[in-house]
Amino acid sequence: MKPKTRRALAVVSGLAVLGIASALVLNAFQSNLVFFFTPSQVLANEAPRERNFRIGGLVEQGSLQRDPQGLTIRFAVTDLAHKIPVTYTGLLPDLFKEGKGVVAQGKLGADGIFRAEQVLAKHDENYMPPEAAAALKSAASHKQQSMSTLSDTGAKP
Repeated sequence: MKPKTRRALAVVSGLAVLGIASALVLNAFQSNLVFFFTPSQVLANEAPRERNFRIGGLVEQGSLQRDPQGLTIRFAVTDLAHKIPVTYTGLLPDLFKEGKGVVAQGKLGADGIFRAEQVLAKHDENYMPPEAAAALKSAASHKQQSMSTLSDTGAKP
């Protein structure tokens, strides 16, 4: 085999190996990628039904229910405009409380209940993920606008 042919074969082989390695890395990255959604986005069908994703917001006041026989906990996550029921089996973080920020990772069932595999609570009084803070602010402003529209028309909320 001529040196020129051998060199071309080596370059083509190297590019093929590099392409296969890149495809494997991108595939692994894509399968581990988890997106964040608010309850309003989930109800607008923006969240994937067949893949894991994160839902974030506040734990709704009065929604926390513990199973007396096990570790199953039910609660609702709200962005102050909409709420999604969540069920989780396991130990909750120490800072998990009603009215506080939470991010849960899992899948949305066909029945509309989010089945969390992991629950994260905020780590101090001032921190909230930027996406969750923006979503809560947006939902609050939408709620404020709809309340002012109702009062302008004379309707009762």
